[in-house]
Amino acid sequence: MRRDVLTGEYFTEGDIACAEGAIAAGCRFFAGYPITPSSELAEHMAARLPEVDGVFIQMEDELGSMAAIIGASWTGVKAMTATSGPGFSLMQENIGLAVMTETPCVIVNIMRGGPSTGQPTKSGQQDVMQTRWGSHGDYEIIALCPSSVQEMFDLTIEAFNLSETYRVPVVVLGDEIIGHLTEKLVIPNPEEIQVVERRKPLERGNYSPFSFNPEDVPPMACFGEGFRVYATGLTHDERGKPNMSPETQTKLVKYLCDKIRENTDKIVKYKEFMVDDADLAIVTYGSPVRTALSAVKKGRKEGLKIGLLKLSVLWPFPEKAVKRVSDMVDEILVLEMNYGQILREVERIAGLGRVRFFPKFGEDLHKPSEILKFISRCGK
Repeated sequence: MRRDVLTGEYFTEGDIACAEGAIAAGCRFFAGYPITPSSELAEHMAARLPEVDGVFIQMEDELGSMAAIIGASWTGVKAMTATSGPGFSLMQENIGLAVMTETPCVIVNIMRGGPSTGQPTKSGQQDVMQTRWGSHGDYEIIALCPSSVQEMFDLTIEAFNLSETYRVPVVVLGDEIIGHLTEKLVIPNPEEIQVVERRKPLERGNYSPFSFNPEDVPPMACFGEGFRVYATGLTHDERGKPNMSPETQTKLVKYLCDKIRENTDKIVKYKEFMVDDADLAIVTYGSPVRTALSAVKKGRKEGLKIGLLKLSVLWPFPEKAVKRVSDMVDEILVLEMNYGQILREVERIAGLGRVRFFPKFGEDLHKPSEILKFISRCGK
């Protein structure tokens, strides 16, 4: 009996679904440090990885955790870590190293209220901009945002696939509500799950591990496979050797950004609900999607022409989707569990005067009745 894909129907929580998605995607190494509300994910990986010949290690802190998964990935293993706000802050320098060395890996951040220690047992979405800009320097990153237990499974697999395709760290931005929510999970048969395996170079001769072509991300030769590979956080040439020239810095930084920017249409995921005839569209992501959809359905029954744009990928930002919806409606309402992060992106695309904002500051979820009341006030 296969133990990597536990096909069947389950009633389980988001953290567990994420762990099972990682294993189904081929993850065989996990390094992490316990932190609420992601600890259940690590506990499940500790139990499951030995069953599939994988390795779990509890590190001394989140700095070491991020360093460990970078090292594991360079040995040819799909690797992941999981954390929450304060731990995610500690990972930022090594996330930058993963970007610079083009190391495929997955970071799960089950968000809670902040700043600092904040609200360990409460939900929040206050790490959105940190995910995009947390490490220093110019770079692009991919971040996926589940809004259900099923999506915790599905988007974790997608995170590993994108990580291997573009040789980049990918963040799964869950929140405490989705991480601890218990609902139905369907794990399909293994042959129904699309898994992107690591591309390996075929020849040792003229192999360039960091060729600067955004349309052709190079295969990855790992340590111990007979290739001479340099992996450094310094500015480097296509062979990986340090090179401080302005020309090399320009080529390298443009490539690290463009391999994501030029493939945005292939990466972004979103879903529209009843926007075709809407006067107002709600834009949101994560757990607020659930109550926003309830508000849309209830509002429709009351004669309000409301639609919803659900964002499942936050970075790269789905500009075309937001522009399309904003051109169809009179107003946009952004719901976030922070004081305005994706809001700024929506305002940039749709225009300041057409965007309303209803925040929660890392506490209870927006209620459908509160959303409809806010919309009614805006209409007066």
